[in-house]
Amino acid sequence: MSTVVVKIGTSSITDDDGVIDASAVQKLCDEVAALKGEGHLVVVVTSGAIAAGLPALGMRRADAPDIRTRQAVSAVGQSRLLRVYEDAFAAHGIVTGQVLVTPFDFMLRQQYLHARHTLQRLLSLGAMPIVNENDALADDEIRFGDNDRIAALVAHLVSADVLVLLTDAPGLYTADPRLDSTASLIEEVVEIDAELEALAGGTGSERGSGGMASKIAAAKIAAWSGVRAVIAGANRANVLHDAVTGAPGVGTVVRAREKRLPARELWIAFAVGAAGTITVDEGARNRLMKDNVSLLPAGVTGCERRFVAGDAVEILGPDGRPFAKGIVRLDADVLRQVLGKRTKELPEGVPHEVVHRDDLVVLP
Repeated sequence: MSTVVVKIGTSSITDDDGVIDASAVQKLCDEVAALKGEGHLVVVVTSGAIAAGLPALGMRRADAPDIRTRQAVSAVGQSRLLRVYEDAFAAHGIVTGQVLVTPFDFMLRQQYLHARHTLQRLLSLGAMPIVNENDALADDEIRFGDNDRIAALVAHLVSADVLVLLTDAPGLYTADPRLDSTASLIEEVVEIDAELEALAGGTGSERGSGGMASKIAAAKIAAWSGVRAVIAGANRANVLHDAVTGAPGVGTVVRAREKRLPARELWIAFAVGAAGTITVDEGARNRLMKDNVSLLPAGVTGCERRFVAGDAVEILGPDGRPFAKGIVRLDADVLRQVLGKRTKELPEGVPHEVVHRDDLVVLP
């Protein structure tokens, strides 16, 4: 028995007019039910609340260009979207449970534990958790904006074995197959690097908020969580069974890393948005990467944006490239006054560590 998180995007469950396609949802639910019948635990992460709300209000997507309107539309659509899932799963005698999350549920430790306990209890009761971002209430400046990263964080939350990211494409290609006839499917990825991320490109379809880039970003989170990720076509027959069993050619499989990040480090690295950046000199970068030490003011050469103690910050090397992330212990204004100073030169009351080693994550 394994635990599986399945994410499907708006474009995969809507028709050409952007309306929820009940048959597409039914296909997904039929395959999820088959997995449950085989003894697997499954969590579904779905988009589509806005798509479900637009027709109910007599609107088109172009009628909702601003965030406040889209939030209102999602409030109307969320219950309608869940109803489609309820009806589809009811055919298999499966009860659904709605779980709406925001970034705070992953950023705040207590909320993180609440979310984990809720999902675990739903699974133990035999219910089907249906997860979506709480678009109606999420702050525009503190929101995920697509469900791929949420799905990856949920996969970590429930200690999943497999994350399946369903999309319109069969997986990641060596080039855009619409433009290059020689493009071929990349069936396995051992390590996600900058070249692969660039290959994934940017935006998705006009009906969805994600794209292949967000799928690769989610797969990277999953890999660092020790979770195997599969990017596959939603319209492929038996795609979930093939993804879970590792059938050849199912899509793009991203291997789990042998070294897993602990929950707190994963939270710092991927769940918390960076409020600013700190630049360090070459000596500090080398020590942070090799020696598991704290970042001290002496190694800092600059900082950008207005952050406060307790915020997450990206740490850049002299070349301006980020190599680490951490929770800062000084306000930006204070740091600017003490950067470059040795510990004995610091004013009384100023923390000696800019970022403590326990709050620091170094990533390639």
